[in-house]
Amino acid sequence: MRKLLILFCLCLISSCDLFTSTEVKTQKLVEKELQAINWNDVDQYPLFDDCDETASKASQKECFENTLLLHFSMTLQEFEFILDKDIEEAVYVDFLVDKEGKITVLNIDKNSLIQEQIPEFDGIVSRSLKSLPALGPALKRGIPVNAKFRIPIILNSE
Repeated sequence: MRKLLILFCLCLISSCDLFTSTEVKTQKLVEKELQAINWNDVDQYPLFDDCDETASKASQKECFENTLLLHFSMTLQEFEFILDKDIEEAVYVDFLVDKEGKITVLNIDKNSLIQEQIPEFDGIVSRSLKSLPALGPALKRGIPVNAKFRIPIILNSE
């Protein structure tokens, strides 16, 4: 009996969880959960009105990107560019969709040939964003978040 009592006391002393408060336990659980979240990915991509919010994440991303690319394509076709050389280049547009669904250009990565041939390209892309259809923000755990994206635009003068 005495051995059983000693064993019980040792178990009680070695079990530190009995002496920690529920607040500390809750804080540990919250920290563990926060570490498990992938903060570089969103649960739902920014969505235009014609995109299905119940679709899979891959379908949402595809709808978002296709709508943007179609919009850029239609905008660029409205302009007549006079070029000295044929161009077949990719331009990468980095932009931010904020918590309210407002989209802004962060950077346009293009080579010097495009800069020489189409110096107004940056302005055209920035202005075209103003005529985009309504856009809902990206969501992470049901909360609107800022999200950065990079979209390639292929310019082909032929």
